[in-house]
Amino acid sequence: MSRSIHHSGGLTRRGLLSKTAGGFGALAASALFGREAAARGFPGDHPLAVKPPHFKARAKNVIFFYMDGGPAQMDTFDPKPELERWDGKPMPIEAPPTQFNNVGTVMASPWKFQRGGESGLEISDLFPKIREQADKLCIIRSMKSKFPEHTAANYFLHTGHNPSGRPSMGAWCAYGLGSEANDLPGYVVVEGGLVPPGGIECYGSGFLNPAFQGSSFRPSGDPVAHAKGKHTGTTRERRRRGLLGDLDRLGAGDERSVNAAIANYELAYRMQAAVPALADITTEPESIRTSYGIDDEFKGTAIFGRQCLLARRLVESGVRFVQVPMVQVPGSGNDRWDQHQNLHKGHSSNAKAVDQPVAALLEDLESRGLLETTLVVFAAEFGRTPMAQGSGASRGRDHNPHGFSIWMAGGGVRGGMTYGATDEFGLHAVEDIVEVHDLHATMLHLLGLDHTRLTVRFDGRDMRLTDVHGHVLKDILA
Repeated sequence: MSRSIHHSGGLTRRGLLSKTAGGFGALAASALFGREAAARGFPGDHPLAVKPPHFKARAKNVIFFYMDGGPAQMDTFDPKPELERWDGKPMPIEAPPTQFNNVGTVMASPWKFQRGGESGLEISDLFPKIREQADKLCIIRSMKSKFPEHTAANYFLHTGHNPSGRPSMGAWCAYGLGSEANDLPGYVVVEGGLVPPGGIECYGSGFLNPAFQGSSFRPSGDPVAHAKGKHTGTTRERRRRGLLGDLDRLGAGDERSVNAAIANYELAYRMQAAVPALADITTEPESIRTSYGIDDEFKGTAIFGRQCLLARRLVESGVRFVQVPMVQVPGSGNDRWDQHQNLHKGHSSNAKAVDQPVAALLEDLESRGLLETTLVVFAAEFGRTPMAQGSGASRGRDHNPHGFSIWMAGGGVRGGMTYGATDEFGLHAVEDIVEVHDLHATMLHLLGLDHTRLTVRFDGRDMRLTDVHGHVLKDILA
């Protein structure tokens, strides 16, 4: 069965608004602020009402770690001993043009690889804590993208398309399944201080209902602006400031905009009660806070630890899709994972920020019985080249969309395995190549959704996250 959006004929809500503005305002106020509205959860016609999957799902939720900028695969999850042999020498195989086409000699990884877990997966010394979780990981070493530039590659990773304006993967998941949280959005982005190239459209809902777009939460302070209701006073003032003024302006909108705005106001009202308690991580045991590194002296770890712990609490609360972007490491000067120079300093700092919190999250999910139903994905828009960019101690690596690594865990994925391979230098994916569309198809499959059937009729054709592409990676399914 396809999920699709249709527009009915007859009197539209816009027309109804123009004819019955006063009565409509009273009706909306009753729905938004009445006790019954605050307690009943999402009704069946709400965009975020729970919908059945196409088939039995392995996962109910997704946590997507977005490593903005592109970690180097040969320095993280794809060991390449051949680089040591050729270190400092010209590349012996033909290399395609890079983003800046500043191609130096071969650069061996500054980090050693060691085996982790019973599976013996080889993982870099950049990630000693994640290496301890090796038996939970399926490392895909043959990812491939179509775009070597951040903005286009980000849109492609998030929406399956290069141009902006398409629905993101999180929006598609919320559209297909709704949300089990009746007082939180279906798709949440836990910010770490960085806005990706391409901006917040990476988290947008495109031509889907605006209720499905990513809602930004902060890991500390007030997670959502005004969520505590500190700028509201009497019931009359709340109604006046939160409803009537906006309804006056809604008359100029179309039917979908009015409907989405009403749904968002109702959800915002419920969030005022839910979000402060959700974000209060002081209620967590000290052992949990310590495991995530929340009080770590290294600020990058402390911030990312809060992001990860909040992600777990969101999943526990029923949020369908939680995205955790890379943290802006305070004082590091790092441009995300985009180390065109000073690779050693930048990658070391970034890995220190994420290693402990990510490992703690995997362990925490497993201890709570949530890992079986939570798909965890650790990915970037592309990888890096095996050739050095620049020279000397400040060397870095350029963009490489032709072959890179990601990993998945939980949610019906086999752990302790690798899938696919790059060539001996880590430049090209050469075995079991995985396209971004395949990743999306597999994620939807684990959620019980057939990517070919999750469609929306728009602009004269049936649209989907994977367009006309995508294959489920059946060999990695548990």
